[in-house]
Amino acid sequence: NQRYCIATSTKVEVKDVDVTSVTDAFFARDAKKKVKSKDAEAMFAKDAGNAGRSDEQKTSQKKVDEPLLKNLSAEQKAYLKARFSLTARMFPHELK
Repeated sequence: NQRYCIATSTKVEVKDVDVTSVTDAFFARDAKKKVKSKDAEAMFAKDAGNAGRSDEQKTSQKKVDEPLLKNLSAEQKAYLKARFSLTARMFPHELK
């Protein structure tokens, strides 16, 4: 999502990364059929939990991540794991 993307001057080598399996359909959610019910118990049913990511998506993610992580330094890995947020009077275009 572009909303969570902050541009930096850091460059990462991606020539060894195979992203042929990653398309827009990879990120699409499964369409769920909505059930209209007037019953309060059916509305708050326990079986309506999150499906999560499929095993195929998890293996594809690992396949993309492994060669990418080999090209990163320990400092870059720590940077990517860190939580990022902007505070008051911080502007993304002024960050380095």
